[in-house]
Amino acid sequence: MFTGIVEELGEVTAVENLGDASRFRLRGPVVTDGAKHGDSIAVNGVCLTVVEHEGDEFTADVMAETLDRSSLGALTAGSRVNLERPTAVGARLGGHIVQGHVDGTGAVLERRPSENWEIIKISLPADLARYVVEKGSITVDGISLTVVDAGPDYFTVSLIPTTLALTTLGLKQPGDPVNLEVDIVAKYVERLLASGQGAGK
Repeated sequence: MFTGIVEELGEVTAVENLGDASRFRLRGPVVTDGAKHGDSIAVNGVCLTVVEHEGDEFTADVMAETLDRSSLGALTAGSRVNLERPTAVGARLGGHIVQGHVDGTGAVLERRPSENWEIIKISLPADLARYVVEKGSITVDGISLTVVDAGPDYFTVSLIPTTLALTTLGLKQPGDPVNLEVDIVAKYVERLLASGQGAGK
């Protein structure tokens, strides 16, 4: 489990095409400290497994399913990425419950800068819109954020200077894709309510 509190802005150093998969080599001195084979690291909100670890770099294999459902397929050598290790048991939950299982992708539609913050408008797939509510939580490229405005096919988030400086959202431009993970609690509530309706028939 992750919390959506990005630990560092890492970098893709190589991408190898394996046909029905890709192997990524990524640099991140913070998340590789103490890393070992089989550990999980979230890359732009996608939970990946460490295959190899050397120095401040690690490699991870990404299957076609993940490439199709996320924006990882658009990454190339030199791309910057948000990195986070799983939260430790007993640690503070600084963001919200994040699984690292991307539900879909959106795209940056608009950036509205202000003196002390910036509003970013992001497109929202129709099948995810029902899970996104004003003042609710959403994960964008692995970043735990609070929804400012929720429309039928978009949402907005307000970013402080720290988030802009330390994550990929400070670099994204209109048209750039982002990974989205909606609040898992909302999905469970929907499923439970549906089961209850069916049981009452």
